Formats: sequence, C-alpha cells, structure tokens
Amino acid sequence: MLERLFDLRGHGTTVRTEVVAGLTTFLTMAYIVAVNPTILGAAGLPVAGVAVATCLAAGFGSILMGLLSNYPLALAPGMGLNAYFTYTVVKGMGLPWQTALGCVFISGVAFLLLTVAGVRQLIVSAVPRSLFAAVAGGVGLFIAFIGLADAGIIVAKPGTMVGMGTLTAPTAALALLGMLVIAGLQARGLKGAMLVGILVTAGIAWMFGLAHFAPGAYSLSDFSSTAFKLDVRSALNLRSGLGLSLIEIIFVFLFVDLFDNIGTLVAVTKRAGLIAPDGSIPRLNRILITDSAAMLVGALAGTSPVTSYIESAAGVAVGGRTGLTAVVVGILFLCTLFFAPLVQAIPTAATAPALVLVGAMMMGALAEVEWEDPAAAIPAFLTVIMVPLTYSIANGLAFGITSHAVLKLVKGQAHLRDWLVYVLAALCVARFIYLA
Repeated sequence: MLERLFDLRGHGTTVRTEVVAGLTTFLTMAYIVAVNPTILGAAGLPVAGVAVATCLAAGFGSILMGLLSNYPLALAPGMGLNAYFTYTVVKGMGLPWQTALGCVFISGVAFLLLTVAGVRQLIVSAVPRSLFAAVAGGVGLFIAFIGLADAGIIVAKPGTMVGMGTLTAPTAALALLGMLVIAGLQARGLKGAMLVGILVTAGIAWMFGLAHFAPGAYSLSDFSSTAFKLDVRSALNLRSGLGLSLIEIIFVFLFVDLFDNIGTLVAVTKRAGLIAPDGSIPRLNRILITDSAAMLVGALAGTSPVTSYIESAAGVAVGGRTGLTAVVVGILFLCTLFFAPLVQAIPTAATAPALVLVGAMMMGALAEVEWEDPAAAIPAFLTVIMVPLTYSIANGLAFGITSHAVLKLVKGQAHLRDWLVYVLAALCVARFIYLA
C-alpha cells in the first residue's frame, strides 16, 4: 500500500528511511508546540487551547501534504508570522485576537483562490533558476545560524552585533558534543545519523541534569477555548476605523507567507533532488493547495498562519524523499495532542546541532550559481546573505528578485515575456516601503 501511495522504490528510498526522516523532522520542529502557545498567549489567546490548535494544524497540514503532493514537506504555524500576529496586529493595532484570526482565514481563502487561478504557480515559475540555488544556500546559512544561536555558541554583542558565546556553558558544550556525534556518524555513512545524534545528546542532557521542563495543566478539552472563535465578519468590516489596517494585515499575511513558502519549497525540493530537469517543481499545484487548506484549518482551530517548515530539510538530509516523511511528521504531531507539554523534554542543545549540520549540507547548491557572471552572482549573493542577516527567507528572496530585475534592465535584456519578474520586483519594493 505504501509503495503504491508514495512510489518508494521510484524515489530510491524505503519505509524505514522515511520513518526515520519523519521522526528527525518532527524533533527539529517540535519546539513549535511549546513556543507558539507562548507567543500567541501574549495576545490573549488561551495557551492550552493554542497548544491543541498547533498540534492539530501541523498534523492536518503535514499529512495532507504527504498524501496529496507526495513531498517530504512538513507544515506548522510559522515563526515570525505568529510574532507579527501578536505584537503588531493584536498588541500594536489593538485588534481583538478573534478578529486577527478572521484576517488569517481571509488570507487563506485568498491564497486558495490565487492557487486555483494559477497565479501562485506563475509566481514560482517566474523566479529565476539561479535564485533557486541561492535560496537553498541562504536557507542553509539561516538554519545554521538559528542552530548556533539556540545553542548559545553565537550570542548578541553590543559592539559587533554578534559574537562567540561561552563555549563552556552547559548548552553550548552539549551542542558541540552533539555536532561531533552527528558529524562522526555521518562521516561513517549512517543514514539515521541526525536522529541518533539528537537522541544521544538528549540522553546525555538528562543523565547529567542539564535538561529541565515543568509542564503545566493541560487537557484536550482546552481546544474549545480557541476553536471556531475567529471573527470573519469584523475582519471584513472595512467601514470601521480599522478598515485600511485590516487590508494591510491581510496583505502582509498573504505576501510574507507566499514568499516564505516559495523560499522553503525551493530550498527543500532542491536539497532532495526533486526539481525537474527544466527547473520546474512537479505537482506544484497540489503543494500550494495543501498550504492554503492548512492555513484555513489553522485559523479555524485558533492559531496564526500555517506554513511549510524549513526544518523539513533535516528529514531530507537523512534520506526522506516522499510524502511518507510528511505523513509520519503529521501523525507524530497528532500523537503529541495527548502529551503536548512533554515535547519540551528534548532540549534545545540536542536539536541545535542537527540544524547546524543540515545548513552545512545545503550549501552545496551554491555550486550551481554562475559566479563569474555578475548578473547572476550579485542577485544570488544578495539572496544568500540577506536570508540569515535579516532573519527572513522572504527578505532574501525579495532582494534577489529585485536586483535580478534591475540588472536585466541595465543590461538591456528586458523582454515582455519576463513581465512577471518586474511585477514581482515592484511588489518587493512596495513591501520594503511598507515595512519601513
């Protein structure tokens, strides 16, 4: 049945490899079950209800992605978008969280309509092929940076912005040990090196008392506190004093999620070798429909926008190549419904090394950029460097697309057939002006 559903042999993988990949991806992104309720709780949402909604949205989105598109892409409420939801929309603009959820739902409907109309597919196809490799490399740096920061190996410094942390601190020392374990196992060719490294590092942390967690009261019945509490009517009330703000909120959810998704999709499929020879992404329509549906379900359940997770690259790195990986991730999220607080038992020091080494493996994509050609090298470099330094895949892709369009104009190579590239560049500039 699994062979028929996912074509495992055709993708050169096995059930065991896919399960290990799914478990690896889950462990690297399971932090969202603890982090998302904390962030949305600051907006007034019931924390326990958000925990259930997070597991449900991630479980539904990941399983649907695996079954419908057969890609190893996992979904969950997006980091960054949840912070925008809380600190800009609810706290900054003063919207009730129910109305903010209504805005998320409307954005999901708009996403679905754009997908059905073929607009999102056109946007993905308009992204220059050279930027695909640049996005993969930039996301690799981004993931590594996140892992190093989580481990305390890189810390904020007043004079230099970033600097070296205290490597003898428990978390940093344990993360370095984890990197050594994973790298050593990978060098010896062990397929499950990531997962084994995470579990070994977590075991050492517990053995020496370096991991602590204190779960609070939690029950599945808490789901009723956020489920179906969205207020779409208020979100559509453009006659109110918040009319323009509501349009801006929906636009930001739509635009940022679109570019984050494109960046993640390109990076993960590139790393997995799933991009077609002509540079296109097979079954793209199914991927985008799944993303839209997950966003709608997330809003109904009571959480911020759901999006594809770049941590999916961790599962791809250990051999995940089909939708079975995503289905395993989704099942694990649904199982987490019954013991969500226990996810915190895997310390950051155990997952951070996996993120750093996944980032290292993603850098190989940069070899495909024609670095001797300034018209290709400059947009690629800006993409690569801006993703980690602005902490946003969307920003890096926007810099790359805009510089690519400008350089084509300067070289006199602008053609009518490339009209969408210039539309995207104009939208990117408008987005930068809006963010400013």
